[in-house]
Amino acid sequence: MGQLQCLLPYPSAHAGALRSQIVGGHEAKPHSRPYMAALKVFGDFSCGGFRVAPDWVMTAAHCMGNITVRLGAHNYHAPEASQQMFAVESYHLHPEYMVPYNDILLLKETGLSHKANLNKYVQVIPLPKSGNDLPVDTKCLVSGWGLIDAEVATKKLFETNAAVLSRRKCLMFYPALSSGMVCAASYHQLSDINFGDSGGPLVCNGEAQGIVSYGFQFPPSVYTRIAHYLPWIQKPMGQ
Repeated sequence: MGQLQCLLPYPSAHAGALRSQIVGGHEAKPHSRPYMAALKVFGDFSCGGFRVAPDWVMTAAHCMGNITVRLGAHNYHAPEASQQMFAVESYHLHPEYMVPYNDILLLKETGLSHKANLNKYVQVIPLPKSGNDLPVDTKCLVSGWGLIDAEVATKKLFETNAAVLSRRKCLMFYPALSSGMVCAASYHQLSDINFGDSGGPLVCNGEAQGIVSYGFQFPPSVYTRIAHYLPWIQKPMGQ
């Protein structure tokens, strides 16, 4: 993963400003994050996502486009037998999405020839159980297929550790921070998200707590705070 490239003053959708990479992280153990989804959006534009229920993938709203979902990937350019490809049956964009606010999108998969098989390569990750804020300094993990430095792209899944920052500290970097956002950064190394990581999960205590949203060329970065959106998420998913 890499440092998030500067999203304009606030990134503009589809301009690539919001796309991010893991900078300063390390290659993930192959298939150790079976909830991850690699999303092909349009042209060379790509995002991350994650499976939150059978047939449902969550990602960032600024990744909206004509999306194809790839599950079970580690090296997404390799012909891995573990990979499963799906088109999107329906898109559920937050009705109040406006960069950089409410940056959340749900995708309902439709099998190109079959339904996704849940196995050791393809799993779901739990969502938060309540709308509470995460405690400051909560240790988390973020992963993606984005740039691993300013110029080097990776075809393999990379990851890095991050810790939750206080809202007060985050406001010093991002005055537009809302209750639907959370900040996280690495305290021990210059590592962060970068182009291509957008839409991937911030995983804390085994739950998907955030969605890679935006940032500048240095930590911290901003994530959509999933707990804030639980009532909205439950409506399209019928759960």
